Amino acid sequence: MNNEKTTVATEQENRILTKKDLLVAWWRWICWAQRCYQYERLMGLGFCQAISSVIEKLFSDKEERKNALTRHMRFYNTENNWGAMILGATIAMEEERATGHPVSTDVIDNMKSALMGPLAGIGDSITQSIVKVILLGISIELASQGNLLGPIFYVVGFTVYTLVVSNLTFFSGYRMGRSAVTKLLSSNSAKSVTDALKIISMIVIGAMAAGNIKANTIVQGNFGGSEVVLQDVLNSICPCLLPLAVLILVIWLLKKKRKSSVFILITLFVIGFVFTFLNFLG
Repeated sequence: MNNEKTTVATEQENRILTKKDLLVAWWRWICWAQRCYQYERLMGLGFCQAISSVIEKLFSDKEERKNALTRHMRFYNTENNWGAMILGATIAMEEERATGHPVSTDVIDNMKSALMGPLAGIGDSITQSIVKVILLGISIELASQGNLLGPIFYVVGFTVYTLVVSNLTFFSGYRMGRSAVTKLLSSNSAKSVTDALKIISMIVIGAMAAGNIKANTIVQGNFGGSEVVLQDVLNSICPCLLPLAVLILVIWLLKKKRKSSVFILITLFVIGFVFTFLNFLG
């Protein structure tokens, strides 16, 4: 216990940055990390701008500041919310270097380069493929009913998600340093949560397709002395079978043929026009 208290006290003594300094860096990152994309650096300028105030406080030598900012302006690309952990870990390592610890600039740069890809994969899977899908599904359903809460729900919901997740990952990265992301990537719980959320997103997509894709056939006729409605037959086989077929077509065009959204919209318009003209859809 005494050793643990001594270690904690030593770490506190080696701290240069305050909670306010960290909040400024996090706020700059989450608000403006993507403000200046370019092919040469992508998010490099945003990363540099976020960490610039920290560099100024850690290093008094102008040459040291210039070298640090130049390093952090190099190519960088990840997902904003989960990638905030890398910024937190980088700040912790820069602080260690400023207080005399044997942390080289190559170690910091290599850590950033090695981890921005894996965290981008986790972040994109959760943020883009799960959270946005769920929020949009609920918002579109509300908006289609004429409810003003539809767009408001999406804006507020995604803002809360962004602020909470990025803040947690950023400060986790700072507290645990370079080991933070390694622990996250090696954790089975992270994979379990991701898999569970993917299942939920698939359920939401299915519900959106059934509720928002309007495709019904008006074909009917007399067979064997009784009137048969084709739509009722399809519903007895599988409810919302035609909307499901439209969804499968769109997924096939996106995944297999790599078609653009404009091409898919035109294709659906042509198919709808033709089948309506032939009195198949109504």
